[in-house]
Amino acid sequence: MTQFQSILITGASSGIGAAIAEEFAAPGVTLFLGGRSIERLAAVSEACRKRGATVEATAVDVVNRAQMEEWITAADKKVPLDLVIANAGVSGGTLRGMEKYEKTRAIFDTNIGGVLNTVFPALPGMRARRRGQIGLMASLAAYRGLPGAPAYGASKAAVRVWGESLRGNLRKKNVGVSVIMPGFIKSQMTAGNKFPMPFLMEADRAARIVRRGLEKNRPRIAFPWPMACLAWFIGILSPGLIDPILDRLPKKD
Repeated sequence: MTQFQSILITGASSGIGAAIAEEFAAPGVTLFLGGRSIERLAAVSEACRKRGATVEATAVDVVNRAQMEEWITAADKKVPLDLVIANAGVSGGTLRGMEKYEKTRAIFDTNIGGVLNTVFPALPGMRARRRGQIGLMASLAAYRGLPGAPAYGASKAAVRVWGESLRGNLRKKNVGVSVIMPGFIKSQMTAGNKFPMPFLMEADRAARIVRRGLEKNRPRIAFPWPMACLAWFIGILSPGLIDPILDRLPKKD
């Protein structure tokens, strides 16, 4: 089982990103934490330092390619990265009507473009050293398009398929890729949901599952398992059978 010592995480200022940072924080570990709010990052950083980790927090926007490349390249030069988690993401849905172009584009830019802007700057060093691990934050929503959140599901499906393909491509370079597929996690993203969320999980428990999966280089880290099984099953059903049911599900704001 791999033990990571230099870890970079995007979207680390809250939710599952913050929980993952604290889960990995320990003496001898260097954490490079990125997020849009330097104030919230400061609180997460302090919690990680109390656990013994060395922490550098940077306010970054994953959509800004140049900014991300500069940050990640500099981090890799300071302490060669052995784990990069592309966690930053945004959500949206059709509660107020069909998603407009601007909202759809913003979700794609963050959830897909942000992942690309995180992974590509990290790959040259990992490939050259022939070691490293990439974690890509997808979702169980990636198994099947849902009328209540079209752009979110589509963006996470793209991350899932790209990550699975990237894993095979990087295998010979001894660089691992794990696609992380959580269900409902208590966070700012889910706090606004006005509908029941089956198997809702605390962020710290989710972080422990993610850590174990990354350390074992699992291809998919999908959880909780009852929800993962249900999402997978829905994904293989005929659209003619499942569409009328999905149309009746609550919509996301």
